[in-house]
Amino acid sequence: MLKPDLNEAKKRTKDKALVYTDKYQITDELKKLGINKKYFIRTYGCQMNEHDTENIKAILEDMSFTETSKIEDADLILLNTCAIRENVHYKVFGFLGQLKSLKQQKPHVIIGLCGCMAQEEVVIEEILKKYSWLDIVFGTHNIHNLPNILERALAKKELEIEVFSNEGDIYENIPAKRESKYKAWVNIMYGCDKFCTYCIVPYTRGKQRSRLPEYIINEVKELVKEGYLEVTLLGQNVNAYGKDLDINYNMANLLEDVAKTGIKIVRFLTSHPWDFTDDMIEVIKNNSNIMPHIHLPLQSGSDKILKLMGRRYTKEDYIKLYNKLKENIPNCAITTDIIVGFPNETEEDFNETLDVVNKCQFDSAFTFIFSPRVGTPAAKMKDNVDIETKEKRLQQLNELINYYALEANKKYLNKTVTVLIEGFSEKKDGLLFGYTDTMKLVNVKGEEKYIGKIVDVKITETKTWSLDGKIC
Repeated sequence: MLKPDLNEAKKRTKDKALVYTDKYQITDELKKLGINKKYFIRTYGCQMNEHDTENIKAILEDMSFTETSKIEDADLILLNTCAIRENVHYKVFGFLGQLKSLKQQKPHVIIGLCGCMAQEEVVIEEILKKYSWLDIVFGTHNIHNLPNILERALAKKELEIEVFSNEGDIYENIPAKRESKYKAWVNIMYGCDKFCTYCIVPYTRGKQRSRLPEYIINEVKELVKEGYLEVTLLGQNVNAYGKDLDINYNMANLLEDVAKTGIKIVRFLTSHPWDFTDDMIEVIKNNSNIMPHIHLPLQSGSDKILKLMGRRYTKEDYIKLYNKLKENIPNCAITTDIIVGFPNETEEDFNETLDVVNKCQFDSAFTFIFSPRVGTPAAKMKDNVDIETKEKRLQQLNELINYYALEANKKYLNKTVTVLIEGFSEKKDGLLFGYTDTMKLVNVKGEEKYIGKIVDVKITETKTWSLDGKIC
C-alpha cells in the first residue's frame, strides 16, 4: 500500500523530469484480463482529467475490456476525480456510497478511484475509514501502471492503493481512446509550480514538466493524418511551457510550429497572466488557424486579495494585458475565472473585482465561492467571510457576467461564422452543435452529414450562453 504524502508532494528539486518511452508495457497475460468484461468510467473536473480518462480507456481496451454506458452492466467501475473544489468531494463520496449496495450484490465488480482526489491524504484517510470495500486507488502519476494495479487487486482481493507523491516524470507511450474523431486534447505539459495559495494542483499533479516539442509536434501531425481538424493544447499554465527545458524554446515557438502542421484549428488552455508574452500575442495574431480565444483567469480584482492568493500580478497589470490582447488580436474573445469570498475579502475588495468586470466586459466567466483545500496556505487563513455574504457576492457577480456575455453575443446577430460541427446536441433535440473561433456555442438545424465538417453558419438568434443559426 503506497499512500499519498503531502510533505513529499510539496517538495521541488532542480532535477529534470525523466522522459520514458517504454514504461507502459502490457504482457500477453494481462491483455486477456478483461475478456468478456465491461468497464464504466465517470470523469469529474478539467480537460486534463478528460484526457486522462481517454488514456485509461485505451489501456483497459488493450486489456480486452469493452466500454459500457450502463453502470449496472460493468465489471469494473472507475471514478476519475477532481480536487479543485470541495463540492466535488461530496459528489464523489456520495456516488461511492451508492455503489456500496452494488458491490454487495455483485462482489466480483472492481470499484476504483483515481485522479487528483487520490493524491490527497484526507481522501485516503476517509476511504480507509468508510470505503475500505473499494478495490483500487491510484493517482495522477501512475496511470501507465494500471494493468499491474488491477492484476494485484484481483489476486489479493483487498484494497490496493498505489499513489506516488513525487514531482513526476513524463510517459510518452500511453495510448488514448479519443472521445471525438475530429478534435483532440494534446498535453504539452504537466503539473504546476505557481503555488497559488488556494490551489491544490501543484500537490496533486506535481512540478511543471514540459513535453519535448518533437513529441508534441509529431502527435499533432499524426492527428492530422488521421483526419482530425482541431487540437487543444493542454497544461495547467501553458504560457510557462518550455521554462523547465534545457532548450531555448517557449510557448510562442510551440504555437507557431503546431500551426504549421496542417491542423485547421488550434486552441490552448489555460493561461496565467504572469507568463503571457508579446511573442505569444504576435504568433496568435499572425496565424489564422490559432483561435482568437484566450482563457485568462483573473481570480480577483483586488490587489490585496491577489497578493494573498499569490497571483504575482496586480489589477492594473491584468487590465493592461487584457487591453493589449484586445488591441493586437482581431476579434479576440477573453474568458476568465473569478473566486469570491476569499479570506479577508471586504466589500471594497469585491467592488474592485466588479470594477475589472465592468472594464473588461468578459465574454464569459467561471465563478466560484472560495473552497479551502486541505494542505494549501489559504486553508490555514481565517475564513472570515460568512456564507450569506459569499452567496450574495456570487449572485451579484454572475448577474454582471451574464449581462456582458449576452452583450458580447448580440454582436454576432446576422453575422456568418465558421464552425466545426461536432455532433448532435444532448440538450437540444435534433440540433447540431459546434463552436466559433471565439469559443461561442452554436446550435443549428442540420443533417448528420455535416458532423465533422467545418461549415459557415449565419447567426439568427443570440442568447446569453449560446447562438442559434442556420448552415449557409
